[in-house]
Amino acid sequence: MTRGDLLRGRFSRPTQSETPARPPWALEETAFRAACKDCALCLEACPEAIIVADPEGRPRVDFAKGGCTFCRACLEACPTGALADRGEAPFPHVAAIPSSCLSWQGVVCRLCEESCEPRAIRFRPALGGYSLPEIDQAACTGCGACLAICPSGTIELRGRRS
Repeated sequence: MTRGDLLRGRFSRPTQSETPARPPWALEETAFRAACKDCALCLEACPEAIIVADPEGRPRVDFAKGGCTFCRACLEACPTGALADRGEAPFPHVAAIPSSCLSWQGVVCRLCEESCEPRAIRFRPALGGYSLPEIDQAACTGCGACLAICPSGTIELRGRRS
């Protein structure tokens, strides 16, 4: 457990059944695991340095380090096809902001809105003089910039809705 986990109230490790966030354009997990040869070329190519090795040595994205800019460097560096642009969204997830967000507690923050380049996060006025976050899932790229900046660590990634 890290100090950040402790401060965020995360007292247990993620379970093995949880799938790590793979780099953008990653194949579905089973196909990704079959194709990826753990060469680490995508890790080296990432200018944001957000792609790290998981405990098995496969690449995953650490959104605590920052958001993805979709520069395509990892995609171009992948020699195996584990990362492949199939014309779909680069990530299979979008951000979600639960009620544990500081704004839901009456604290003015809005850092996630400021970090959201596609402007998918907006704050709507609420009774009591504060604003509550809303995410436009169609506009959210799943880049993770909001996760990196969230002081309470409450923003989550959830699967895209069809």
